[in-house]
Amino acid sequence: MTDSANAGWRRPLTYIAYAIVPVIAALLLGQLATFSNLPWHATLVKPSFNPPNWVFGPVWTTLYALMAFSVWRIWRLAPSPARRTALILFYAQLALNVAWSWMFFAAHSPLLGLVNIAPQFLLVLATVHTFRLLDPIAGWALVPLAAWVGFAGVLNAAIWSLN
Repeated sequence: MTDSANAGWRRPLTYIAYAIVPVIAALLLGQLATFSNLPWHATLVKPSFNPPNWVFGPVWTTLYALMAFSVWRIWRLAPSPARRTALILFYAQLALNVAWSWMFFAAHSPLLGLVNIAPQFLLVLATVHTFRLLDPIAGWALVPLAAWVGFAGVLNAAIWSLN
């Protein structure tokens, strides 16, 4: 195989790695902060609209899969300032997503979680918008994330208020 042929199949694999590796790392880092602190979380007073614990795993698994799919679609586009901005927004919201678990669960602080989730939600909305302009499918794939983070913000605020 020639070097140009090798580059032709390596590039898609690189984009898949750029999409999947950070998302899986975020998932694992978030779980590291969360699981060891579930006994603390069980002691908190929660609002009536708090979903049962079993809901969170399937929801987040689906959201992380949609995030990886969405950012992969953006990586496949030709390099441009708009793509660069979209990728920066995506990885910034992903970093805040991980940080939330550490601020809320590991620090045992619903207030810190609330401080994080407000800018996180705004970054998710900005990411949805910029992705949508570049690739409508990528943008729509992040709408469930925006809805969930918005709901999580309301839930976080209620937990902070009750505790």
